[in-house]
Amino acid sequence: MKTTKLLLIPAVAIALLSACKSKKQTVQKESGAVEITVPFSESKYRSDNEAFRAKQVGKSPDLATAKKIAFQNARAEMAANINAMVKRVTDQYTNQRTVGNTQEFENKFEELAREVVNLEMSNVKEIGEKIFKESNGAFSYWIAIEAGKKEVFDKLDAKISNNASIKLDYDKQKFQQIFDAEMKKLADEGK
Repeated sequence: MKTTKLLLIPAVAIALLSACKSKKQTVQKESGAVEITVPFSESKYRSDNEAFRAKQVGKSPDLATAKKIAFQNARAEMAANINAMVKRVTDQYTNQRTVGNTQEFENKFEELAREVVNLEMSNVKEIGEKIFKESNGAFSYWIAIEAGKKEVFDKLDAKISNNASIKLDYDKQKFQQIFDAEMKKLADEGK
């Protein structure tokens, strides 16, 4: 009797697993859903403590045009991410420090940040590319790019240090501390 019970437990477990597996396959067949894998979805292609990263696709019947579209889209995405992060840093920085004219300080910081982002977008490096030929003959060109955190911060710091009107209210260590904390949050979100 004990032997029968011991043999029955694995048999029931196998039956339950088989029922669950067949139900999943049935749902997939009925709905017609197909899982899609997006290129460069791995964590090494996401922004982290060390770099801003972006990935995008460009589609065109011409491969060169598809590449240009993908690169332009990736640069635009990265620029938006850097601008948003610098805006968060600037907001936190001005809230933690007593700055003479807060609004003027924030506006000048944002203007300098835009200049830095525009400069940095010309220095991004490609970290991956994948090319697909579609059934209609068009090309899908995927690209992944990155810009180093240190380079972005150093350029921003240099611009701020050269601007006499905001240099007086600028504490590089405090700004870098907030900048690094925001980069860490970016890395944690990408996990």
